[in-house]
Amino acid sequence: MAGPDAAAAPAPAAGSGGKKKLIILIAAVLLVVVIGGAAAFFLLKKKPPAEDGEDGEDATPAKEEPAKKEHAKKDHPPTFVPLDPFTVNLADKDVDRFAQIGISLEIEDPKIADQLKAYMPAIRGNILMLLSHKVAADLLSREGKLQLAKEINREAVRPLGIELDDEADAGHGEEAPKKKKKKKPAVVSPITGVHFSSFIVQ
Repeated sequence: MAGPDAAAAPAPAAGSGGKKKLIILIAAVLLVVVIGGAAAFFLLKKKPPAEDGEDGEDATPAKEEPAKKEHAKKDHPPTFVPLDPFTVNLADKDVDRFAQIGISLEIEDPKIADQLKAYMPAIRGNILMLLSHKVAADLLSREGKLQLAKEINREAVRPLGIELDDEADAGHGEEAPKKKKKKKPAVVSPITGVHFSSFIVQ
């Protein structure tokens, strides 16, 4: 009898080992399914916001593009038109003096820059005439240089058919109310700035 009992005992042990393996196998499959489901859930969940984000990105740039275009229209870098340096005898009567001045014109619209280049001989002639009527005392102070910049602005746009009066030349500030009193509308210069790259008076 010992023989049959001994044979029967290992059989239940083998059966319980198969159940453990089956439970481990089912648990592993369930774990893989749960992990796969969770991964699919997160991937699918992220994808619609990503699509919304893409749509949002598409919609946002559509809204931002006009803003960028407006920004480009208003705040794009200006165009600078450098002029060859001017060397001119000044109008001082008691002493022979001369000035050597480098000038760059700042223009908002590149098309105006092209027009200025086309009229450059006339512009240079006007500026030379202006400089030759100055005395050294006019050019040595900061105020004198600022006044010269305004006058250069006025002379530089004349060949384009734009006439700036002295008040329009003077820019904004105290003299702006005087412009309003005149019947003519204020003329705006296409040149937004006159910059001196060198300024020597001897």
